[in-house]
This record gives sequence, C-alpha cells and structure tokens, in this order.
Amino acid sequence: MSDRRLRPASGGGEGSGVQQVSGRRLSRLVGSFPKLRVLVVGDFMLDQFVFGQVRRISPEAPVPVVRMTGEEFRAGGAGNVVSNVRAMGGRVAAAGVVGRDASGRQLVAALGAIGADVGGLIASPHVATIRKTRIIAHQQQLVRVDREDGRQLDERVATRLVRDVLGRVDRHAAVVVSDYGKGTITAPLLAALAARQSARPFVWIVDPKRANFERYRGATVIKPNLEEASAASGIEITDRRSLGEAGQRLLELWQSQAVLISRGEDGMSLFKQPGVVRHFGTAARDVYDVTGAGDTAIAACALALAAGGSFEEAAVLANLAAGVAVAHVGTVAVTDAQLRQAIRAAEGDGICAA
Repeated sequence: MSDRRLRPASGGGEGSGVQQVSGRRLSRLVGSFPKLRVLVVGDFMLDQFVFGQVRRISPEAPVPVVRMTGEEFRAGGAGNVVSNVRAMGGRVAAAGVVGRDASGRQLVAALGAIGADVGGLIASPHVATIRKTRIIAHQQQLVRVDREDGRQLDERVATRLVRDVLGRVDRHAAVVVSDYGKGTITAPLLAALAARQSARPFVWIVDPKRANFERYRGATVIKPNLEEASAASGIEITDRRSLGEAGQRLLELWQSQAVLISRGEDGMSLFKQPGVVRHFGTAARDVYDVTGAGDTAIAACALALAAGGSFEEAAVLANLAAGVAVAHVGTVAVTDAQLRQAIRAAEGDGICAA
C-alpha cells in the first residue's frame, strides 16, 4: 500500500503550476450539491462482486480455490457515475440502454433504490445487459469475467435515446457522457449534444473512449486518463513536456473549454485556454483498488462545475474524490461526508487554504 499525499506539484511552461484553492470554498460547493440535478448518459452495466477466502490451491489446476463468503451487485459503468452523484448529495437521472433481461431489471432496480430517475433507461430486447463479475479474496481481485455481446444499438432505439437526452438537457445543471465504448454513445448523439451546446451552452463533461475520439466536440470538460490522452493526441506521453504537448493538442482536437488528464498515482493535470496548465498531485493515501475511481472523479467534477466552481476547484474535488474511492475494494459511491473529510485533510496537507 502507498502513502501518497495531495501536495503541490511544480509546473513547467507558460501559465503552468498549481493554484491553491480554498477549503472553505470547496466545502460550500459540496453543500450546494443537493440543489443540483445531473443527467448521466452512457453505457450502463451490472457489477457483481463475489467475495471469498483462499486456503488452498486446486488439485485440478494451479489456481486458487475461493471459498465464497459473500456477494454484492452494484450499478457499474455509467451506473457508478449515477451512484456517486447521488451519494455526494446530488439529484441524478440516468439515460441509456439496458437489456430486457434479469440483469437489466436488477440494474434498474438498484438505481431506483438509491433515488435515481431511471425514466431515461430504455429496455431493449435486442441487446443483453453487460455484466462484470469480479472474484475478490483478501482485498485482492483475482479474476474478472465479462458477459457482453459486442452490441450495436438498433437504429430506432438509438434515435429514441437521442430524442430523450435532448429533451432532458435543459432540466439539468450538468450532463455527463460516460462512454465505456460499448455502443451507447453514438456519433448522432454526440453531434446532437454538440449542436445543443453551440445553440444554448450547458455544463457538459465527457469521460472519453477510443472509438469516439474523433467525434467529441465542444464539451465543457473532457477527462481522459493518461493512456487515452496519449492515444487521442497521437503523442507518446513520457514526461512533463510531452504531457503538455498532448494536453494542448487535445484542446484543439476536441474544441473543449478544458481537458483534465488523470495520471494515476501522479495525480491530474488541467489544461485550459489559452495555454494554462495546472498540475495536482495524488490525493490517495492508501490504494487498494482503482476500479471505478474515474467514475467517482467525473461525478465530483460535474457537480462542482454545476455548482459554479472553477475548473481548478472542480479538478481538486475530482482528485480528492478519486483518492477516497481507491482506498476501497471494488466500485464505491463516495459520500458528501467523505468528501468533506478529504477536504479537511487536504487543508492539513497544504493544498487548500483553510
């Protein structure tokens, strides 16, 4: 386990460095989350966690025998973003496509149980609900089994989803596109959101995937990880200089107001026009599992921007929320209380003014 603290990181180049933000201001932003409505559009999945203990190796093959001690089902993919928005105090609606099957019903029920608006989830008989099963023993993930059909949305369902999403945009303070590359986020949907953004600007955050790198345009913030940023920009990111070049190229490619690159244990880097870069060190103290940390970060980022926070404030809250998430096993929904506690810890570390 690592003991990494959120500390200022030095910057390089024009307009670069770390901007300290106010912990009191961050707490006020979190306090306004219950007033906000967020629309999450994306690939919804069902996460199954099988917990157990390993006491011996199988005589049939050199693999551990897991004695099952528990099982949990959680909303995964875009559903984890929904869960995090709700846990942080925001009101949230889900829009996407699930299968007309047992897993789909279980997923919709799980989201409804936490108070999410599930009216935008379309149940289609032509797709199977994606389900991921993780086997975990002694705080370690041993194996993951994915059940998915490489689906392509029926044209009528895809058209209905675009119509439904556009009909909901104006009723929400922010829209999150959680793209897992599973087929829900189509070119017509992204084009429709870009056109709406151009006509009537709204807070729009994107978690991108490779299949749509060339189709994202005009979002408020796009949040790739380091590997995605390198692939989308065509620049191999090996140091601070190449990171800066990649960030600026992505701003031009995606025509977004900002690009927030998550860099794993090295924190996050915020790029915004004109030529402004801010680097934020990691907020994680204990790292058990990075599963779903990106979903947590984008939920916090969306709520912060919807509450009127700056890009820097949104980046710090996203970083703090991700730091809480990786200290738990599996996908978790970080609460507003945990976020406030992380803010207090960041004040002690010196990244936030009291």
